[in-house]
Amino acid sequence: MPTLTRPEGTRPEDLHLSRRALGLAAFGGYAVYALSADAEPIHTDEAGLVAETVQLPAADRPIPAYLARPDAPGRFPVVVVVSEVFGVHEYIRDVCRRLAKLGYVALAPDFFVRSGQDPSTISDFGEIRKIVSTASDAQVMGDLRAGLTFLSRAPFADRRRMAITGFCWGGAVVWLACSRFREFRAGVAWYGRLARPKPGDFLGEPERRWPIELVSDLRAPVLGLYAGKDQGIPLPDVEAMRQALAAHRKRGSEIIVYPEAQHGFHADYRAQYDAQAAQDGWARMLLHFARNGVAPRPV
Repeated sequence: MPTLTRPEGTRPEDLHLSRRALGLAAFGGYAVYALSADAEPIHTDEAGLVAETVQLPAADRPIPAYLARPDAPGRFPVVVVVSEVFGVHEYIRDVCRRLAKLGYVALAPDFFVRSGQDPSTISDFGEIRKIVSTASDAQVMGDLRAGLTFLSRAPFADRRRMAITGFCWGGAVVWLACSRFREFRAGVAWYGRLARPKPGDFLGEPERRWPIELVSDLRAPVLGLYAGKDQGIPLPDVEAMRQALAAHRKRGSEIIVYPEAQHGFHADYRAQYDAQAAQDGWARMLLHFARNGVAPRPV
């Protein structure tokens, strides 16, 4: 397994992608840039689910979002799923279906639609970076607000039981969203950047706020799931975040570090996938949701 030196993923040329992997990218809808030649992604079917693309009422235009939910009457707890830099590709859609199979409404907004390009189909990270940089902090928070508005009107969603989770780029968004929206009762951030990067680094725009700068504003407890060998998110940043949570008495928030894992350890289409850490993190996520009142009711 290669050592990941960038939090955004590994280039396909680094891994010498096989025809099978290229087929997964082209026809399976996985992110080309980070897809492993040996990937055996988890596939969750749609049996018993409603899975569709819906439109969210953002301020400037409707934006698409992938929605998966139980095909059953009643209202179900909600998890908003925030993607990596690769957008709403098959891995993110599958995460939504996994949650829906457990009895959640899972919604994954397309935050990059305004660029007119799909980052999951691009192998040049410079181009992906341009796409992601179009999603300003104000725009992302506005799109989340649009998602919450949509869910508040949906007859199948229980707006009293809402949580948020996200991966990589989306992990940072989770921390920020839980500092700004009262609707979320819990958040789970998978290896999201915590502190301001050095000038010139990826997403190092000077006006962007970062999770450690907004700890005092957290309105919902966040579980952070991080990797000990993540060279894009230094362990001193993780420890500083722990100390900030303690200093501001943010009870219920905690950070777990998997010492031998790399960035992207939950992403089963990547070489960095770590099944043990991914499964443990998933179980901790569900427990965190349940402890904070966001769990499906027993049938």
